[in-house]
Amino acid sequence: MTVMGNGNVGAGKNGDEPEASRESSPPHFNTAIERAVAGAVLHAADPTRRRLLAQLGAVALTAFIADVFPLARLVAFAEESGGKPEKKDLSIGFIPITCATPIIMAEPLGFYKKYGLNASVKRAAGWAMIRDWAINGEVDAAHMLTPMPLAITMGVGSVPKPFYMPTVENINGQAITLHIKHKNVKTAADMKGFRFCVPFDFSMHNYLLRYYLAEGGVHPDKDVQIRVVPPPEMVANLKAGNVDGYLAPDPFNQRAVYENAGFIFKLSKEIWDRHPCCAFTVSQEFATKYPNTFHALFRAIVDATHYASDPAHRKEIAAAIAPTNYLNQPVTVLEQVLTGTYADGLGSIKKEPSRIDFDPYPWHSMAIWILTQMKRWGHLKGEVNYKSVAEQVYRAADCDRIAKELGYPTHQATTMKHVIMGKEFDPSNPEAYVKGFPIHSMA
Repeated sequence: MTVMGNGNVGAGKNGDEPEASRESSPPHFNTAIERAVAGAVLHAADPTRRRLLAQLGAVALTAFIADVFPLARLVAFAEESGGKPEKKDLSIGFIPITCATPIIMAEPLGFYKKYGLNASVKRAAGWAMIRDWAINGEVDAAHMLTPMPLAITMGVGSVPKPFYMPTVENINGQAITLHIKHKNVKTAADMKGFRFCVPFDFSMHNYLLRYYLAEGGVHPDKDVQIRVVPPPEMVANLKAGNVDGYLAPDPFNQRAVYENAGFIFKLSKEIWDRHPCCAFTVSQEFATKYPNTFHALFRAIVDATHYASDPAHRKEIAAAIAPTNYLNQPVTVLEQVLTGTYADGLGSIKKEPSRIDFDPYPWHSMAIWILTQMKRWGHLKGEVNYKSVAEQVYRAADCDRIAKELGYPTHQATTMKHVIMGKEFDPSNPEAYVKGFPIHSMA
């Protein structure tokens, strides 16, 4: 499969804004409205024309668009509307896990209303349901696992449909939890023959578990069993002995401890500190059809995610997302997850403030790593344009523009080197990286 995309990666000329995805919102127009209109025109163009248009100077680009489209009329109409959301009543799909904290808490804590939206969150039973809702337009936006918009855009595991991932939701916040009978397990090698579950094939949970096992010499497709189980069903499966463990989102790691069914063997931050997990996503179609609504929703999520990143807000947030219509969990379980002071199931109280954190910036290098693991385990076949797909789906430059509007810090690049289990991942050479693994499931 050859996957194409668009955009450039690198630091901006002034060092304050990445160049990637600038074609989606040209920076030199006189007003934000003109930028939005021109951006919509560029988004509507095919990749080849989009690159040609983006190379024009601001004056030439404005003139060209004005010749083809009634730019002045569109700008006037947008200005008359005051940039108000075209659609205020929104439905946002989510899975009841702490990874979705900003998306969920934005309803009870008023972040959607702050930006003129009447948004409600809609709970799904599992990730396949979220995927189908999002593809079929049954929800306007969705909480997804960070690999999911990549897979959906490329048509891996579903019909292809272009999706944007404007923000990451949480970083860290997962764990390997084992049945209490396995309290003497120390390494991956001790897990040969285990039955594991993960929440979805295209998930960081699956790829992090596979990475951990393979680094310990255990082939995840030959030496263990890994099956998909919706997160709310994981504790019951552990208690029943159907699985030996799982790499899962919280609160279901902490809930296993709460119910004396399991213990927390390893936090996911011990595999890759500050790894992404879940995200806020919209279809390209929605973003193009409702640009003002998309902008308001984008602002609300970035604002809520930064609010959630402040440890001082964590107990307030735990109480806000605990009710039945959200996570349906005891507040004490959520507080242990969100504050990082928790019982490990082996008799100890641990203090790890960064057990979970929240950072909206969708690094392109994170997407590239995910794509390497999709290829490593046979989810992607053939040639992959890692960089282009990452830039098309992960809207890093757009996220920084929103952050700048709201007064939050921005970034000077869209890629960085990451360290996973002590080994550096350089996103500049992903094909060599994926071919360097002795344990894999590539043909």
